[in-house]
Amino acid sequence: MNAARIEPYKAHEKWKMENNKPKEHDITEVVAQQSAANPSENGVLMVINHGKVHPPFSVLWATVLYCAEFICASVLSSTYHKSDDVVWMGLTITFMLVPSVLTQLTLTFVHRDLGRDRPFVLFMHLLQMGPIIRCIEALVVYCQGGKKEEPYVTISRKVKLKHGRGLGPAFECEIGHSERKLAVHRNAFKRTAVIQAFLGSSPQLTLQLYATIQEKYVLPTRLTLMIISMISIVYGALVCSVLAIQIKYDDYKVRMKPTAYLCMILWRGLEIATRITTLVLFSTTLTVWVVLVGLTNLFIFFFQPWVEFWTRKASLPENIEKNFSKLGTTVVLCMVTFLYACINIFCWSAVQLDLADHDLVEKQPRWRSLAIYYTLRFMENVTLIVLWYHFKSDFYEYVCTPLLVVQLIVCYSLAVLFMLIFHQFCHPCRRLFHYNVEDCLRCACCWKKKQSQPPENHAHGPHAPPDLTNHLIDRETDVVDDIMEAA
Repeated sequence: MNAARIEPYKAHEKWKMENNKPKEHDITEVVAQQSAANPSENGVLMVINHGKVHPPFSVLWATVLYCAEFICASVLSSTYHKSDDVVWMGLTITFMLVPSVLTQLTLTFVHRDLGRDRPFVLFMHLLQMGPIIRCIEALVVYCQGGKKEEPYVTISRKVKLKHGRGLGPAFECEIGHSERKLAVHRNAFKRTAVIQAFLGSSPQLTLQLYATIQEKYVLPTRLTLMIISMISIVYGALVCSVLAIQIKYDDYKVRMKPTAYLCMILWRGLEIATRITTLVLFSTTLTVWVVLVGLTNLFIFFFQPWVEFWTRKASLPENIEKNFSKLGTTVVLCMVTFLYACINIFCWSAVQLDLADHDLVEKQPRWRSLAIYYTLRFMENVTLIVLWYHFKSDFYEYVCTPLLVVQLIVCYSLAVLFMLIFHQFCHPCRRLFHYNVEDCLRCACCWKKKQSQPPENHAHGPHAPPDLTNHLIDRETDVVDDIMEAA
């Protein structure tokens, strides 16, 4: 505990000794100690919350999606079996069981159940019902939490944001046993949601859409499975985006507004729907070539983190898991990289891998990677759509194919537009950006304008270099103004 936190901690311990009687309501104590000479260094705002436990909505939602998709896929497989569609049945079962098994392994690994005496929980995982029992455990913890005062396990220190700006002094929250258990459940189900979305729902949706086009009719069960799969993919993409924000701005208390979620849903929904539709249409005309396109994307995104790792001559991270050997660590890194590649095949992953880091995630994501990804992905989608339009058969004679091509291109352009709107206006930490979307567009326009103008005459001497710190000084001034207003 550093010097800035010792005094508030002692004051809090003295306050607890003087007030031994339990209270019926949540206790909120604010301890602020600021130095007149330098308030930004010594001022620490400690907020103590006893018994405040948030409902595990994300756990419940991920469990509902898992069960709904599993049940619909099982019913659809039975329908394929009755109609002797062996290929559709086999692929549907594969895309149902593979993510389900990985989900059970992930939950078991996160909760460390292999070294504990919990035979019933392990049996439920063998029955592929692990998310259900985990959801029940989370609900029980939530219902029991807050009824009595708990000793805190750890202290979380964050910087409060107001209108996207840091206010300077940090606040500290006590985290009790119940909140910590729920945090473990939430983190585990975030991982399973991403696995379910991009290792199960994405190929499942692609398969069922392809089967619908080939058979020229829509089964009600198949349509239901496609809708659930689409919702699961969008939710997994949202989890990736929010996770990237939380990792980069770990020192800040980040709260997403409803408008930000709405913008991300439109961005991710249009991006994923356009990508899957493009791949399916291309596969109906050039079936063999779509396999080559998919494998090329998979290999590029799989080896890209490893190439960066070998280029920097880094070493494997240690202590990913205490019981892991070098071989076990390599296997885990390969699985994580494979999941990362599968995500990027369908949409932008938002999280960049750094295999040399202990957390396996790059803390400073690069805008250049985002721009390159969407530029190349747009070019690839347009190329696939044009090739499909050129080589299409008479199968699409009752469809206005030029209009469909224009719609797909416009939809992906709208996805990029909503992505830019999110980072410019809806990002919770947009005021902390060194450069935003507006700055990038202004630089691009200035560069094009400079290229079109003739070279200037420098006979009167060189111009003074521009002051690149003006915007930083303005932002620091705004933060100081907010602190003075709060004081």
